[in-house]
Amino acid sequence: MLAGKSGRAARFAMETVLAAARIDCAERLIDISFAHIDACFYNGRAHLDFVNFMLEAGARLAVPAWTNNGLVSLNDLTLRDPSQSREMREAHELMLAYVRLGCKPVWTCAPYQLPGRPGLGEHIVGSESNAVSFYNSVVGARTNKYGDYLDVCAAITGRVPDSKLHRDENRAAGLLFDVSGLAPRILGSDLFYHLLGHFVGRRSGHRVPAILGLRESCNEDDLKAISAAASSSGAVPLFHAIGITPEAPTLEAAFRGEAVPDSIEVTSADLNLARAELGGDLATPLAAIALGTPHFSYTEFERLVELLADRPVAPGIDFYLTTSRHVFDQARASGWTDRLENAGVRIITDTCTYFSPVINNLQGKVMTNSAKWAYYAPGMLPVQAVIGSLRECVESAVRGSVVLDSENLA
Repeated sequence: MLAGKSGRAARFAMETVLAAARIDCAERLIDISFAHIDACFYNGRAHLDFVNFMLEAGARLAVPAWTNNGLVSLNDLTLRDPSQSREMREAHELMLAYVRLGCKPVWTCAPYQLPGRPGLGEHIVGSESNAVSFYNSVVGARTNKYGDYLDVCAAITGRVPDSKLHRDENRAAGLLFDVSGLAPRILGSDLFYHLLGHFVGRRSGHRVPAILGLRESCNEDDLKAISAAASSSGAVPLFHAIGITPEAPTLEAAFRGEAVPDSIEVTSADLNLARAELGGDLATPLAAIALGTPHFSYTEFERLVELLADRPVAPGIDFYLTTSRHVFDQARASGWTDRLENAGVRIITDTCTYFSPVINNLQGKVMTNSAKWAYYAPGMLPVQAVIGSLRECVESAVRGSVVLDSENLA
């Protein structure tokens, strides 16, 4: 590839991968089996110039590659109309360009919810923060956080530096969070996992955290919440849940036989502080509900349908739910999408509501069940966030004002 025998694009891609290897002091490159591409998300003209250069230079993908969500929704261009600005037009062109490159157009930040995801021990390229954390932690695949362009270059070469979280010794836990002292009703709340992830991200620094005391019934939606929150507030690319995640059947396994160097007992006060950091202004009138960051799963759809029970969303309240095309099709086949849309829920695919520019002038007080949405949205949009459980979000949507029954997590 460096000699140009595979074309200009492959040579450029390999030069880039080798530059990353030198930065990481990696002694060799290793094969990958899959890539999740974030460079399809528009952050300026350079993104479009890059993929156009690669296409013109004859780029070909060496491994299956799936797309992260985009700035626009190809399924509904009215959300962010490409004709309204150069930014939206180029964002649209960018997404189409990655389809021409050969990427599978799944347009989701939660690719691990789709069939055919990588397996335990597979070396892959992850780019979106929550997906990196989920793949490493919950699936047990191996990836570093690959930035835009490097993710594409790795997919073209099929190779990455043998560094960081691709290596056994770097996957050992270095810090323990103990939640076993919390009341069962707290551990049973879906909100708990978002707040815990936010707290873990805040306190972990560069260490791999381990979590002790989660319920055995902890599911992938709960682990997704930890992945998204911890990788937002603290850029945590890997955590171990003792007795739950595949590389941590025991405490000893998570720490690879070493003594636990540092331990933090998580208290209800820590969770209440996390909730306050993610949005505590209850005086402002409620304007909207935003669910699906990361993208809603099939099981989350099922629970939402049960909680809403066909009740209408209150007048004046916008209710947005983002999900992947695959999960949308599953939910539609179950008859859920029609029921939710008839109640006033707008279901969106391919994109996310906290990206700027805003979707349909979303502004004011927005309630969410996602720590990631609450963490990022106020810095990107003219909104104030308040976080609640899924049930609290539903009741607030129906009543037209913020309803909290778990404000005190003591």
